[in-house]
Amino acid sequence: MLFADDIVLIDESREGVNIKLERWRDTLEAKGFRLSKSKTEYLHCRFSAEKGGVASKVVIEGAIIPMVERFRYLGSIIQGNREIDEDINHRIMVGCKNEECVRGFVR
Repeated sequence: MLFADDIVLIDESREGVNIKLERWRDTLEAKGFRLSKSKTEYLHCRFSAEKGGVASKVVIEGAIIPMVERFRYLGSIIQGNREIDEDINHRIMVGCKNEECVRGFVR
C-alpha cells in the first residue's frame, strides 16, 4: 500500500481523538509515511441529546485541526448534526439521469 487517502478515528472525547491521532501519526512516521496536517479535519458528531462543548481542540504536533460540519466518506455525506438530507439529495442527484427526475425529487 503506497498511501491511505481516508481514515476515520472515533472516540467519545476530543482527548481520546487526540491520543489516537498522535498514535496514528507516530505509526505512519515509523513506516516512512507522513500525515498531512493541511488535509486533516475533524467532525464533531452530536448524536446524543446532550448540549455543550468540550474546551479542548483536536491537534497534531501542536497544530489545531479545523472542525467541519460535514464531510464525504466512502461515498456518503456525514453530517455532525444527525441529519441525512445532504446525503439523500446527493444520492438522488447521482441516480437521476435527466432534469425532470431531479426537479421531481430535490426540494
